[in-house]
Amino acid sequence: MSYTADLHIHSRYAYATSSALTLENLAVWAKLKGIDLLAAGDFTHPGWFQELQEKLEPAEQGLYLYKGVKFVLGTEISCVYSQGQRQRRVHLLLFAPGLEAVTRLNRRLAAHGNLASDGRPTIARSARDIAALALDTDLDCILIPAHAWTPWYGVYGSKSGFDSLEDCFLDLTPQVRAVETGLSSDPAMNWLVPELRDRTIVSFSDAHSLPKLGRELTVFPGQPGYTALREALEFNRVEYTVEFYPEEGKYHFDGHRACGVRQSPEESSINGGRCPQCHRPLTLGVAHRTAALSRGKSHWAKDAAGFTSAGDGRPPFIRLVPLQEIIAQALGQAETSRRVQKEYHRLISVLGNELHILVKASPADLAAAAGEHMAQGILHARRGEVETEPGFDGKYGRVLVYPQDLGTSRQGRG
Repeated sequence: MSYTADLHIHSRYAYATSSALTLENLAVWAKLKGIDLLAAGDFTHPGWFQELQEKLEPAEQGLYLYKGVKFVLGTEISCVYSQGQRQRRVHLLLFAPGLEAVTRLNRRLAAHGNLASDGRPTIARSARDIAALALDTDLDCILIPAHAWTPWYGVYGSKSGFDSLEDCFLDLTPQVRAVETGLSSDPAMNWLVPELRDRTIVSFSDAHSLPKLGRELTVFPGQPGYTALREALEFNRVEYTVEFYPEEGKYHFDGHRACGVRQSPEESSINGGRCPQCHRPLTLGVAHRTAALSRGKSHWAKDAAGFTSAGDGRPPFIRLVPLQEIIAQALGQAETSRRVQKEYHRLISVLGNELHILVKASPADLAAAAGEHMAQGILHARRGEVETEPGFDGKYGRVLVYPQDLGTSRQGRG
């Protein structure tokens, strides 16, 4: 028995998110995606928290239920502060064991920022102080650095982060038992960072719209429950994680978007990390930062099912391409087109939820339901038979599940 969790999502109250992010729609899309446990998201926002209080029903083991989907009370907080003569911007995922604990947390957080301004509020306190505040409010609170490597808001980010968790969390570092990879990195990129070897590596979607739910996931063993979740994060009880291809993340490579410059860490190092066009500093991406903090060499292997493992007992992971992206590439249509949306829902009605289709559906079943061409796209993504154009400096990359199309698309952009 296991359950699939997406514990980094947002509501319609967060900046730059879809107005369709309601509890009703989240419950519907969780079932489409194959998600058993969702974070409620944005519980610091007064309007959203009132809605959570009115609609969520208490379930077993510290969770809540809405229309057949289980929720845990979790949110994202933006810490903006000065430390070490630099401005720091660190995003944190914060989880609480119940509505009463959230009420107390919100009361204390409101003293340090305007909670009504954004579903992901900006709090003028350090990451360490927020950890202390949360644990002082309730010892069962859980804290996870969000998208740990992104340049602007990751704990390890090149623009405003730190070189270690201890630099950031100081005496409370032992309380930080897990980190979120973010879209631009995967576990293999984290395995060689010494201080992450004994910490749990998790992946969630950071969804700002309904179709983006589940683009990254963590599968935990056992039954969902708040205490079970806290212990799983503390003791690295993860069955596997589902990862974006990190090249598709918008901060994977170094670059300068204004000049259209994208470089690998090796290329940017030749020029001292400066743009060859305007000579301003490049935004150093996730690949650069993970390499800078890594030690030794990575030893891992991929099995026939597409799962990558280090072979030392650490949880494996699988890189996938979201189903709507694959359908869009197969049909030569935009992801948002009616034809793609219709085919997406048809495949789920025939084969089951998206996670099952992408990870477990047999080649024969895929071909029968989707046709040979689309089935091959799904299998290419599962097996890693893709080509990529890495993202950089806020621009998403691309993963092509029909690799022969890459040259054509490049020529077309001339």
